[in-house]
Amino acid sequence: MIYNWQQEGWPEFKYQLNDDIENSLIKIRESASKLEGYFSAMTEERKQQSLSVIMTEEAVSTSAIEGEFMSRIDVMSSIMHQLDRTVPDYSKDIRAKGVSQMMMSVRENYDVQLSKHMLFNWHEMLMLGNNKVHAGVWRFQNEPMQIISGSIGKEKIHFEAPASVQVADEMGRFIHWFNESKPVRLKDQLNAPVRSAVAHLYFESIHPFEDGNGRIGRAISEKAIAEGLGYTPFISLSKIIESNKAKYYDELMRAQQTLEVSEWVMYFVQLIVEAFDYSFEIINWTVKKWQFFEKYDKELNSRQLKVISKMCETSVFEGGMSAKKYMSIARTSKATATRDLQQLTEMGVLMPKGGGRSVRYELKLGE
Repeated sequence: MIYNWQQEGWPEFKYQLNDDIENSLIKIRESASKLEGYFSAMTEERKQQSLSVIMTEEAVSTSAIEGEFMSRIDVMSSIMHQLDRTVPDYSKDIRAKGVSQMMMSVRENYDVQLSKHMLFNWHEMLMLGNNKVHAGVWRFQNEPMQIISGSIGKEKIHFEAPASVQVADEMGRFIHWFNESKPVRLKDQLNAPVRSAVAHLYFESIHPFEDGNGRIGRAISEKAIAEGLGYTPFISLSKIIESNKAKYYDELMRAQQTLEVSEWVMYFVQLIVEAFDYSFEIINWTVKKWQFFEKYDKELNSRQLKVISKMCETSVFEGGMSAKKYMSIARTSKATATRDLQQLTEMGVLMPKGGGRSVRYELKLGE
């Protein structure tokens, strides 16, 4: 198989912007403006809370795409600390600290020119606690960098990146292209999601690091979007990718076989549309949560507030609430848990699903 970087014309990617893509680009610009307006109207406290939710989704998801799973609570703690250094970081997972540091660096340096030193710093942050990977340097091993699936003896090679000896030159050219293509004119700014799509494909095709290429590649994509908007948007691109990562890998590997990437651009731009849509869902849910606590803060006892707060740590409490979970979180008896749950149901705070011993309660913050 001949990959894109082996083809004549590399790295000149070609694509056509059809009506669907053009309409998506307009929608992204409108959504970005609307979302920024929402955040501008918030108090600083609520803005920080909302941003921590979005950034936590991004950190957890970008790691999960690569098969690395971290505690959402650890990640949230590190994110909160990065947003406000007066807030203690209670995270016990050094990986959570590393990915949080990288994400904050991406957000704070969105308008700074990309450089190998910036990428090396991101890689070092991302590899915190991983002593098996050479962090902060381009890969240098003689073995080919291959994306492989299947058991031993039945391996299938999906992609092979340029040899390590080529990486420094390839990345020098990539960094130059990225900085030179930074949008200046209004039309270029509107097309920033297209540049984001190409940047991600270009970077992933070089695969310059020993590990962490996917996570840094997605960070580069978000930097490209931010450079087009003139600010870092409140979105989680990785959350959308992670929801159907099989399709993401299929589209990426298909795009790595050609320099005509119109289909890849269409796919990736739609991901960005969905990322903005998801941000609106998070904001709406967060606003409902604030309104709920303002309404019921004086009516609920300390046990009920503790349990509802726990359920609100993520927008979906896995498996719903049960009497057994309630007893564990509130550290109370079965009789008290049952009585509290019944009261919350009567108030319309919880909605029961099922019956008998299998009954579960879902949080209902309002329509």
